[in-house]
Amino acid sequence: MPHTLHDLDRIDLKILQCLQDDGRISNLKLAEAVTLSPTAVLARVQRLSKEGYILGYEARLNPLKLGAGMMVFVEVLLDKTTPNVFEAFKAAVQVRSEIMECHMVAGGFDYLLKTRMADMTAYREFAGTVLWQLPGVRETRTYAVMEEVKCTTHLPLL
Repeated sequence: MPHTLHDLDRIDLKILQCLQDDGRISNLKLAEAVTLSPTAVLARVQRLSKEGYILGYEARLNPLKLGAGMMVFVEVLLDKTTPNVFEAFKAAVQVRSEIMECHMVAGGFDYLLKTRMADMTAYREFAGTVLWQLPGVRETRTYAVMEEVKCTTHLPLL
């Protein structure tokens, strides 16, 4: 039976919020923030991880400093919407590090990709040698991001 937000108490939600704000917070500081003992907080964090509420921890890197300052969204329309075409497309997308996210969507196209490149020249090379060669791709629409207004992975909890 899947767990839901309703299975969490106020302290669990506060722990998750604190970890979203700072994944490197020490257990001692987390315990202070939620007014529990360090042992009790550690047990709760372990349970939240085991139950799948916490998927992992990672550092947020600056794409501008790492040569990936240009973000491009791409709508992808496949030539056929059969299970084998979907599977081939999904497998091909998994191995491309330039593709940060890939979402199957409802509407006028099949997938929405979020990509990161150094610049437009790099994107054009990627489009010609990778994107248009992905299995089943019939058509793409490209949206180069001019300004990133909001970017977060935080989920609303409290």
